[in-house]
Amino acid sequence: MTGPGADAGATQPLLTPPRPMPWLAARVVAVRPETPTARTLRLALPRPVPFLAGQHLVVRLTAPDGYTAQRSYSIASAPDGSAEVELTVERLPDGEVSAFLCDVVEPGDELEVRGPIGGWFVWRGDAPALLVGAGSGVVPLMSMLRFARRTGREDLLRVLVSVRRPADLYYDGELQGPVTTLAYTRTAPDGVTRPLGRLTAADVEPLLRDAATAYVCGSPGFADTATDLLMAAGVPASAIRVERFGPTG
Repeated sequence: MTGPGADAGATQPLLTPPRPMPWLAARVVAVRPETPTARTLRLALPRPVPFLAGQHLVVRLTAPDGYTAQRSYSIASAPDGSAEVELTVERLPDGEVSAFLCDVVEPGDELEVRGPIGGWFVWRGDAPALLVGAGSGVVPLMSMLRFARRTGREDLLRVLVSVRRPADLYYDGELQGPVTTLAYTRTAPDGVTRPLGRLTAADVEPLLRDAATAYVCGSPGFADTATDLLMAAGVPASAIRVERFGPTG
């Protein structure tokens, strides 16, 4: 490659591949149920690991015979500079990793983790955002909401959560607040006036603000539906960031 200021035939420097992230030993210090099928693990790392709201960690399990399995889980806690993080895990049918983390792991156990990973689906806490999630897709959005509350910038966020029934709501009590709208699809608590059903334009449009980035997280079907609603409401595709949760466990 030649051009102004370049010598013809000059050898271009080779790009050095990034060094792989090390695996860290994480000690489980607390566990708590979130829903009948989900559980939050609080992990103590050997050192603080800086991360952004929306990033995830990879958890690796190793069996006595050397067999390993690993899965990615979004960080639920807010970035705070500490050496502890929280992961919320949904138990999936036949999920070898999620079942172990939900049913077997107890405080005092050690896990291997690597990360943080992800640079697209992140919120840095300095710009308006609309968070739209369902099911375990709420987990990275909760990290963003907790970060906003910790830094006193909850006013930057609007949160829209689709949930089947009250028992399925992650972070019940903490998630709810002045910037959060809950859309129940099958069963709603007493006093809720919104009709049961999936998200509609009537749910999305009141939450839109100019220059806000939309973060959509959930199953592929939910993510596609929510994205279509946002675009129909006038949100440009360039302002929508989507993370889909697949069925791996």
